[in-house]
Amino acid sequence: MEILNDLMDWFAFAPEAPLTFTRVSFWGFLAVVLAGFALLERRVALRNAFLFAVSLLFYWKTSGWFFLILLFSTGSDWWIGQRIGQANGSARKGWLALSLVINLLVLFYFKYAYFFADSLNPLLGTHWQPTNAFGEWANAALGTSFRVDRILLPVGISFYTFQTMSYAIDVYRKEIEPVRNPLDFGFYVSFFPQLVAGPIVRARDFIPQLYRPYALTRAGFGMGLFWILNGLVKKVWLADYLAVNLVDRVFSRPEAYSGFENLLGLYAYSLQVYADFSGYTDMAIGVAIWLGFRLPQNFNAPYKARNVGEFWKRWHMSLSTWLKDYLYIPMGGNRSGSLFTAITSGFILLFFALLVPDPGVLLVVAGALCLALGAALWFPKFKRWGITNINVMLTMLIGGLWHGASWNFVLWGGLNGLGIVVYKLWRKVSPWEGNDRWWKPVVGGLVTFHFITATRIWFRSGSKTTWESLGEGHNLLTEWFTANAMIAQLARIAESPFLEILAGYAPLVVLMAFGYAIHLLPDAWKERYRKAFSEASLPVQIIVAVVGISVAWSAMQAGMQPFIYFQF
Repeated sequence: MEILNDLMDWFAFAPEAPLTFTRVSFWGFLAVVLAGFALLERRVALRNAFLFAVSLLFYWKTSGWFFLILLFSTGSDWWIGQRIGQANGSARKGWLALSLVINLLVLFYFKYAYFFADSLNPLLGTHWQPTNAFGEWANAALGTSFRVDRILLPVGISFYTFQTMSYAIDVYRKEIEPVRNPLDFGFYVSFFPQLVAGPIVRARDFIPQLYRPYALTRAGFGMGLFWILNGLVKKVWLADYLAVNLVDRVFSRPEAYSGFENLLGLYAYSLQVYADFSGYTDMAIGVAIWLGFRLPQNFNAPYKARNVGEFWKRWHMSLSTWLKDYLYIPMGGNRSGSLFTAITSGFILLFFALLVPDPGVLLVVAGALCLALGAALWFPKFKRWGITNINVMLTMLIGGLWHGASWNFVLWGGLNGLGIVVYKLWRKVSPWEGNDRWWKPVVGGLVTFHFITATRIWFRSGSKTTWESLGEGHNLLTEWFTANAMIAQLARIAESPFLEILAGYAPLVVLMAFGYAIHLLPDAWKERYRKAFSEASLPVQIIVAVVGISVAWSAMQAGMQPFIYFQF
C-alpha cells in the first residue's frame, strides 16, 4: 500500500517540485523511458506513440492540467495542416490564417491578458480583469480544484506555440508534407527534452527524423553524456551559485548596494543567464542524442560577438532564426516593406500607446513618425534605409514581447534593435572598416558585451526568479522601479570602495573569471576536449560522470533555482 501511495503521489501534480533536469526524479523517469524505448525502437509508429505519451506525462508533471492546452494546440494544428495540404489558392491562405489566429489567441490569452487589462483600465476608468475560464472549465469537467483566481502562464507555451506555427507555415510553403499520423505530430510538438525551454525545433528539421531508424554509436553515447554533464555543471556551479550569492540579492534591492556591486551583479547575471539557458539546452541536446534525435544548436559562444547583430546570430539561435525566417524576411527584410510591415507596426504602436498613455508623449511619437514619413517621400534612399531599419526594430520589439508582457521586455528588445541599427550606421562611416587590425575584435567584443549586459538591467528586472512566481503576471511598476534604482546606483559607481568590494566578493569574482575564460576559449579547443571525452573508454566516462554528478549534487542540497526560460 505504501508503494502504491508513493506512485499516486508521483502522478499527482506538484507545482513546488516539477519534473526537471536537476531533479533525481527526472533521471528515474528517463531510465524508464529509455527502457521502454529500447523495446520499441525498431517499430517506428509505436516508438513515436510511446514518446508522445511519456512527453505528455513529463508536461503533466511540469504544468499539471495545462497539458490540455498543449493537446489543443497539437490537435488543431495537425488538423489544419491536413487542410492546408489538400487546399489550393486562397483556401490555403485561409487555413494558414486560421492556424496563426488560433495560436496567437492562445498565446495572447495566457501571456498578455493582464497586460492589456492593466493598461486599458486606467484609460477607460474600468476595473475589468480577465477570468480564468480554462481553470473554471477544468474544475467543472474533471472535478478538481485547479487555481481559478487568476490566469496562470503554462510553462513553455511560447516555445511550443512557435513550433506549431512553424509547422503550419512550412506546410503552406510546401517545404514539408503534412504529417498523416496525429501521434507522430504530437511527438514532434511535445518532445520532452526541449518542450518547456527550447530550443525551438523547426518542423522541416525534426519531422524527417521521426521516420529514421534508431542509431546511436559509442561516440554518440559519449557525446550525449558530455552535453548532459556540461549542462548540469553550468546550471549548478555557475548559474545557481551566482544567482543565490550575488544576482538575486543585488536585484532585489539595488539601492542597498554600491554602484560597483550593482555592476558586479550585472556581470554575474550575464554569465548566469547564459549558463542557465545554455545549460538547459545542453542537457536537452544530450538526452535527445541518447534517444536518436538531433536538436539544433542554440548557442555559439555569444560573448565572442563583435557587434549586436553577430550577438543575435550566436544567442538563442533557434528564436533568432525563427524571427528572421517567419517575421523579418516576410516583412521585406533588408529590401523593402510590405503589408505585413504595416500590420506589425500598428501592433507595436498599440502596445506603445498602452505602455505610455501620456498624450504629450504620444504626440511626440506621432510627430516623429510624420517627419520620418515625409523624409521617406522626399528622399527615396532614406525610404529604403528607413524601411530596412524599421523591419529590424519591429523584429527585435516582437522578440522582446515574446519574453513577456512587461515594459522592461519591450525596452530591452527595442534597445537591442537600436544597437543593430546604430552598428549598421557606424559600419558605413567607421574609418577602420575593412582594416584587419588586431584590436578591432577586442574593442568590438568589449563594447558589444557591455551594451548587451547593460540591456539586461531591464531583462532581469522583468524576469521571475522562484518556482512559485513562474506562472504569475508582471508587477509592472515594481519591475520598472527596480531597473531605475539600479541605473541610479550605477551612475554613482565612482563612490564605491572598489578594493574592499573585490576582497569581499573574491570567490565570486574568481568563479566569474573562470566561467568567462571557459566561454572565450577557441572553438577548436572546445571541439578537441568534447571529442576526447566522447571517444574515451567507458570506465573513464563513468568516473568523470560520477565526479561531476557528485559535485553537482553537493551544491543542489542548498536548493535549486528554476530555469530562467521556464517562464517564457
